[in-house]
Amino acid sequence: MLKTISPLISPTLLKVLTEMGHGDEIIFSDAHFPAQSLGPQVIRADGLSVSDLLRAIIPLFELDSYAPPLVMMAAVEGDTLDPSVEARYRDALSLEAPCPDIVRIDRYAFYERAQKAFAIVITGECAKYGNILLKKGVTP
Repeated sequence: MLKTISPLISPTLLKVLTEMGHGDEIIFSDAHFPAQSLGPQVIRADGLSVSDLLRAIIPLFELDSYAPPLVMMAAVEGDTLDPSVEARYRDALSLEAPCPDIVRIDRYAFYERAQKAFAIVITGECAKYGNILLKKGVTP
């Protein structure tokens, strides 16, 4: 164990967060996301919610300030979003500083971004549209 590092952050996740450079992206996905078929490194965080992991990593992770650092999947036509999902994520991400706006993109555009991501963290999150992409910034 390390001091001030949340026990929710696995050694593998800590290594990935350290190896990421500015502009690299990481996905924190719900339990149903097709991570294995998209290509990037997959880290399992079964049993943990996305919001708990966001709360754990945000003290260690600088969000990009030059491009939108937070992206979520938009609802498919005819579907609706549960606003409490985004609210939970915004609360978790605002521990260190005000949470930037979250941009919504179409499902297939999100999958394309996920294919290019540095890593995908599969969580136990069961919320519909519970996936979020974080873009790493430059540490001040």
